[in-house]
Amino acid sequence: MAKHIFVTGGVVSSLGKGLTSASIGLLLERRGLKVRMQKMDPYLNVDPGTMSPYQHGEVYVLDDGAETDLDLGHYERFTNAPLNRDCNFTTGRIYQTIIDKERAGLYRGKTVQVVPHVTDEIKNCIRKVATPDVDVVITEIGGTVGDIEGSPYFEAIRQFALEVGRSHCMFIHLTLVPYLKAAGELKTKPTQHSVQELRRIGLQPDVLICRTEREIPRDECDKIALMCSVERRAVIQEKDREFSIYEVPLSLMGNGLDSLIVERLGLTNARSIEFEDWTEMVDNIRDMAKPGSRDVTIALVGKYVKHRDAYKSVYESLDHAGIAHHTKVKTVRIESEDVETVGAAELLAGVDGILVPGGFDKRGVLGKVAAIRYARENHIPFFGICLGLQCAAIEFARNVLGLADANSIEFDKDTPHPVVCLMDEQKKVTRVGGTMRLGTFDCAIKPGTLAHKAYQAELVKERHRHRFEFNNDYREMFAEAGFVFSGTTPDGSLVEVIELPSHPWFLGVQCHPEFKSKPTACQPLFRDFVGAAIARKKK
Repeated sequence: MAKHIFVTGGVVSSLGKGLTSASIGLLLERRGLKVRMQKMDPYLNVDPGTMSPYQHGEVYVLDDGAETDLDLGHYERFTNAPLNRDCNFTTGRIYQTIIDKERAGLYRGKTVQVVPHVTDEIKNCIRKVATPDVDVVITEIGGTVGDIEGSPYFEAIRQFALEVGRSHCMFIHLTLVPYLKAAGELKTKPTQHSVQELRRIGLQPDVLICRTEREIPRDECDKIALMCSVERRAVIQEKDREFSIYEVPLSLMGNGLDSLIVERLGLTNARSIEFEDWTEMVDNIRDMAKPGSRDVTIALVGKYVKHRDAYKSVYESLDHAGIAHHTKVKTVRIESEDVETVGAAELLAGVDGILVPGGFDKRGVLGKVAAIRYARENHIPFFGICLGLQCAAIEFARNVLGLADANSIEFDKDTPHPVVCLMDEQKKVTRVGGTMRLGTFDCAIKPGTLAHKAYQAELVKERHRHRFEFNNDYREMFAEAGFVFSGTTPDGSLVEVIELPSHPWFLGVQCHPEFKSKPTACQPLFRDFVGAAIARKKK
């Protein structure tokens, strides 16, 4: 029978429940346990797929095409736990299921209520990932205790603990111990109130992880333990990390959290932890931060750069590439609309590489096109992702092929040269309709190309999230001008990767390779892109 860990948060949002959950998963995996990860989001959207990146950060896509919360990216970067659409549920999705059941008459005329019907459905969602081969299920509850939206989830996990037994279930509560500069003190009262709110709804935390900017004095930890009815050793302080989020698991391990969990849940099959490679990786990151260490500057030209979480996986993948090259990657975030007004030369001068990530709608697209032209003409390593590939096609068509009005029909449905368009089921050009290509698809790689050099394989799998494709009617024209289609779907019907051999490193992909990168195993294209930027800087 699987054991369950529920991770909740209090006082304020954005404390790092996702990172904490992922770190716990990593620690337990490194003790030989089979772990599954899950996130419950209290908002009413069915999934984050239609939400603005400014609202909820990036949409993280899984192999099965599920559009999920960005915390699942943390889960995958830290652990090897398999993720699918059952690993992220929202209130919208749960209510949709309940309403469908009600319309089908499955409740046999009963009045449908939050208790028991909503809470029962939440419990069913938790059980979906608790398969017989799993040792521990870690379920993160989004939001903050006390939020109206989260109330059914807290009630559901209270019931769940009664049903499976407290020996099979534990609660870890993440809270904040703020420092008041005027008083010169750390304050524990917010944590006490947060735990009081949990206890009011019937939940007693087994572990308190206290986020703090400063070291919490011993007597304050004693006070937290006493007032919150938690064992003293289960009050774990988590200071802000100086260098990297990848230090968090080491900190939690140093505070004995993994041993506490193993003991509390009776995980007798757990072995001694094996953590040498992770420790070595973190030591590498710390070395890279030392004065005089090698660095490289990458400009990310995007539409949502004001909100760092909008491109969370891209930034992490660049950091992973830096780890692989033992080089600190400095990312300069450039709003693509600013490129339109200020100019690419002024904003991009001095950078070692230019990355244009994905996005939707036409805002800032001309700035992306201008940035790509600057990279192409000045031989600066360029990496285009999804919309980045499409903008590269538009730029090449306009400035090399002379098709002045070339565009994507996403931005101009009447363009005379739709170099990027929708495809119908027969892979022919169409100006209407279309659905998202979501999830993992195969890509055939052409030998002798940059893509093949990176992957060292002729068939790879990458995740997609897009609707528009390169227009096959223009393939021959592009190829004659030096464009190389180095990756396609196995049947050759859709373009997946483009390159310019006349350029030091110019590559665009239709997929989102950032979703497959880990700090201990950098995604190959990111690794080689940063490698090309390093080589340019050395010259």
